[in-house]
Amino acid sequence: MLTALDLLTANDTPGLHAPSYYAATANWTTSQPPLEGRRACQVCIVGGGYTGLSAALHLAERGLDVILLEANRVGWGASGRNGGQVGSGQRVEQTVLEERHGVAHAKLLWDLAEQSKDLVKDLVSRHAIACDFAPGILHADHRKAYVDESRDYVEHLHLNYGYEDIRFVGPDEIKDHVGSPRYFGGSLDMGAGHLHPLNFALGLGRAAEAAGAKIFEETTVSSMRGKGSGKITVATGQGEVSADHLILACNGYLGRLDRETAAHVMPINNYIVATEPFSESEAKGLIANNAAVADSKFVINYFRLSADRRLLFGGGENYGYRFPQDIKSFVQAPMLEIFPQLKDARIDYGWGGTLAITPKRMPFFKRLAPNTLTAAGYSGHGVAMATLGGQILAEAVVGTAGRFDVFEKLNIPAFPGGDRLRFPLLVLAMTWFSLRDRLGI
Repeated sequence: MLTALDLLTANDTPGLHAPSYYAATANWTTSQPPLEGRRACQVCIVGGGYTGLSAALHLAERGLDVILLEANRVGWGASGRNGGQVGSGQRVEQTVLEERHGVAHAKLLWDLAEQSKDLVKDLVSRHAIACDFAPGILHADHRKAYVDESRDYVEHLHLNYGYEDIRFVGPDEIKDHVGSPRYFGGSLDMGAGHLHPLNFALGLGRAAEAAGAKIFEETTVSSMRGKGSGKITVATGQGEVSADHLILACNGYLGRLDRETAAHVMPINNYIVATEPFSESEAKGLIANNAAVADSKFVINYFRLSADRRLLFGGGENYGYRFPQDIKSFVQAPMLEIFPQLKDARIDYGWGGTLAITPKRMPFFKRLAPNTLTAAGYSGHGVAMATLGGQILAEAVVGTAGRFDVFEKLNIPAFPGGDRLRFPLLVLAMTWFSLRDRLGI
């Protein structure tokens, strides 16, 4: 049976980006050399997604000597394949966070989430990253029973967080936004947005290099020695790095490189298709205001229009680490449930990727040793939060740990059975929640 250990090679061609719409429209390709021989630096980062690239950029801007090791290509993992949604708040609603952690801690988490969106917008502007950023995310309710909850939550954000960029969308208005018979209301958040995720990652990588970070691609880390000691040795297939500090930024592709992180973080797969381009009127008939959309299903549907007016639709579910043989057909089924009028639309691209979730759907930040930090498990809410996560890790390396502590104090639990039993238990849970979606429980 395929395991998480095989995820770097099982579903993709090593060294090549997934055959996605994003790869086909990337601003450029990268070709950094593999690491060879022995190197030394102040900070070694493992993982070339948003977390690692942001950490590399912010550390290099502070003048630190940084080496980033990426097993494939910059933005190769979830950072270059996701739905591109730059969402507000955390993956879990503020009312839930208030119950779990208290109002004061929940408000700190909200503030960090607001900072994450601001950081993405600032990086896009400051480094001239052409990634088609556009404002707006519509949260669409697929059950009538959820509409009142959406209204109450919008009011809660207005009254308790002073957040005025979101408004309630009632049953009479929802069809003005989305050309689907499946939704009954929701909320429109114009403080959120969406972008081309791979081009954003590539832009972060170029900015990090310009600041002085050294990036090595096609460099898989095989082992680490010396966590907690004066120096850490990170071994790869053809060389090794000696560093004062280590940052693990691997998310769903960590495998068992660090067993403590792996016990708290579960890799799961997700799938997206891109249709043929539509005319302007056809595109507006699907999503009138060019907002991204995420619905209320537990096995969520999420979709948006690309810059060239394709529908990028994410959805579907399977249990296992192997991608479906025909991803286009696999995702077409939920897409037609939402947009039956697209039954004759051509699907030009279909791809999968691996993200990471935690038991509480909040990211796992941990100081594994005095000189070793990890951050992972953004649970489908990582475009902005992982970018901020990299900045926070950079701060913690240089001794400013206030924002890091906000996340570490969440005390994210491990999956029962650690990294050995987490998968069968996840299958049971996902089967149950999927059944709830279908039955309307």
